[in-house]
Amino acid sequence: MKALVYEGPKKIEIKDIPELEVGQKEVLIKVEYCGVCGTDIHIYNGEGGAFDVSPPLIMGHEMAGIVEKVGSQVMDIQPGDHVTVNPNNMCGECYFCLNQMEQFCTRSVGTGTTNHGGFAEYCCVNEKQVFKLNKSLSFIEAAMTEPVSCCLHGIDLCQIKLGDQVVVIGGGPIGLLMLQLAKIAGASKVIVSEPVEEKRSLAIELGADVVINPMEMKLEEEIQKHSKNVNVVIECVGRTETIEQAISIAGYGSTVMMFGLTGPNAQVSIKPDVIFKKEIKLMSSFINPYTFERSVRLIESGRIKINELISDIVPLADSKKVFEDSSYRNKGKIMVKMSTNS
Repeated sequence: MKALVYEGPKKIEIKDIPELEVGQKEVLIKVEYCGVCGTDIHIYNGEGGAFDVSPPLIMGHEMAGIVEKVGSQVMDIQPGDHVTVNPNNMCGECYFCLNQMEQFCTRSVGTGTTNHGGFAEYCCVNEKQVFKLNKSLSFIEAAMTEPVSCCLHGIDLCQIKLGDQVVVIGGGPIGLLMLQLAKIAGASKVIVSEPVEEKRSLAIELGADVVINPMEMKLEEEIQKHSKNVNVVIECVGRTETIEQAISIAGYGSTVMMFGLTGPNAQVSIKPDVIFKKEIKLMSSFINPYTFERSVRLIESGRIKINELISDIVPLADSKKVFEDSSYRNKGKIMVKMSTNS
């Protein structure tokens, strides 16, 4: 089978690799689509991701496809099922798993990070990672389940109340998911800060009440025109300057969610006096504990718009360019299409 193989920083190739063996409790999936995540870009650049990575590795953890084969002990999944995959396989036995903190599992296995993932024609995972889908749902929408599940965990931690006013910094796919989830959670007003005009327009289409170009306007002054007190700021860019910006615009008694992934050595300058006087809560969100099933049902319900977030569909044969051409960073969600006949 063909796969996009990460061989080290800035080294990635399309290769023919042996067919996968299916263990007793494993499921072989014919991958239809796999999304390119910011984590994949960090790994490609040699910056690591949520977990330590050892090349050679098939990246890709945002996938959906059709079950090709199941192991002898698989009970609830059958060939032909349409499925998506939670890439995080937790042990269920360590201290953190037994104390409702599975995201910190000490023996976790990550599909697309520590194990081979979805940038391939086929992917093999444990049955417990597989979630069946309504066959009316498109594979592209289904492949977005993992990023939605991560965003949902972040939204849970923000504890948005009915009537809250929220600022989302960054109008990429994650920021636009956060925008929609904040509205569903009950935010009365969502302000999106984004320098790219096309992304600002899409934010308005998806429900933003106000959009701001931070390159042409003073963000804090513009926010004050539309909000007496910002309750929640969600930073979705992953840059030190936008994290500092998030803290500076946060209101009294507010929460700042640092959702964007920075490089591992990034450092942020903060003024503790500002955090103290405003009673700001600084939060972060790590992967997607206990949110995957909810995300499947949320996407199937149609409550959030997914297709509008997809800017490019690239065949596996051309997928190297998504990593090598930096212009793709300014676009929306990139999907890699594995199958040539669907």
